[in-house]
Amino acid sequence: MSVSDQRRAARPEDTGCPVAHHDPEGYRRVGSFAAARTVLRARSSTRQAGFTAEHIPEWLFSKRPILIGDGPHHDEQRRRVARFFAPAVVDTRYSALIEQEVERSLTIATDQGDMLVDRHALHVAVAITASIVGLTHAPVTALASRLERFFRQPPLDRTRADLGRTRRDWMQAAVNGLGPLAGFYRRDVAPAVRARRRAPREDVISHLLQQGYQRADLLAECLTYGTAGMVTTREFMTMAAWHVLDDARLRRRYAQAGREERERILAEIIRLEPPVGHLYRRMTSDLALEDNAGCPAATLRDGDLVDLNVRQINTDADVVGGRSLQLDPERSLTPGVPATGLSFGDGVHRCPGQHLALRETDAFVHRLAAGSWTIAEQPRLSWDQLIEGYRLRGLRLRPS
Repeated sequence: MSVSDQRRAARPEDTGCPVAHHDPEGYRRVGSFAAARTVLRARSSTRQAGFTAEHIPEWLFSKRPILIGDGPHHDEQRRRVARFFAPAVVDTRYSALIEQEVERSLTIATDQGDMLVDRHALHVAVAITASIVGLTHAPVTALASRLERFFRQPPLDRTRADLGRTRRDWMQAAVNGLGPLAGFYRRDVAPAVRARRRAPREDVISHLLQQGYQRADLLAECLTYGTAGMVTTREFMTMAAWHVLDDARLRRRYAQAGREERERILAEIIRLEPPVGHLYRRMTSDLALEDNAGCPAATLRDGDLVDLNVRQINTDADVVGGRSLQLDPERSLTPGVPATGLSFGDGVHRCPGQHLALRETDAFVHRLAAGSWTIAEQPRLSWDQLIEGYRLRGLRLRPS
């Protein structure tokens, strides 16, 4: 990492023309903010192609899961479920739970004499998400373990119809996925569904039952919310802690700042280090993109697979200003550009959990920054192909 580039997680493909054509034919990569937002908001010209959505059969569900669906049902479901993640709801209903889980995690770490940040971040993130969704019938550690095992999947290539997997890869994917998935349904989802049928609560599962969701639909939605709350939030919590604790000046500022300023710092960190590095859309009609920053003019064609490189998009100097690879909480952005860039997406598939993710990350990192914890071991960086994001393991802290 150079002085001018403060990212901890970057890859060679995070540079180049804002809109570029790549092999195979029909694969396009977008790295400019304006072009990406145009694609994400062109709802009549695109459909979801991320998270292997195109390889999940329609017949599996009576209601297409919110993560991979499109159209009127998807829009209505997003509108209805947004109330569980609204900022006011998170602040009033879940603040005490967030603080409780962070306190519990720090107490355990203090008693043990050290903290493996990614493990504690996982526990906090899963406990909070489980409460919101309604997955409260198994210990958090067991729930987290099942969700974690599900994502130990072989590599994939989205540009190929078979995802670039051999028959052996597909067999391994089934072995790795079906066991944890069955356990997740039997031990977490089914007990919650039975309990909510008898006595509905103010949680996502009760809401889905009221909407007539069946077993496969409920399993898919619980997996979606559980993994979103686990995988991406866990990685961001670890990344934010790494940045803050590894920079003495930033740590002092974060420890002393009010919540608004702290969340501005977190927004800048997630702009620089988005946990989901790529979003994918399939074009369903042609779409011309006006500006390609001196590179050849680009038109996305019907059938193209469009790869939106969020890491490159979030460092587009045309909208985030100079020194775009540096962490600057005072950054002056182009009007209308969110401080988080496109880390939470945009358009009909924008992540509804932004405020929750920032709120629980702030509670966790603020306690670490204000305490006596220091970095004893730096984390190992690897990459998760399913969510196209970084994976941080081994960030160990000890009291100074």
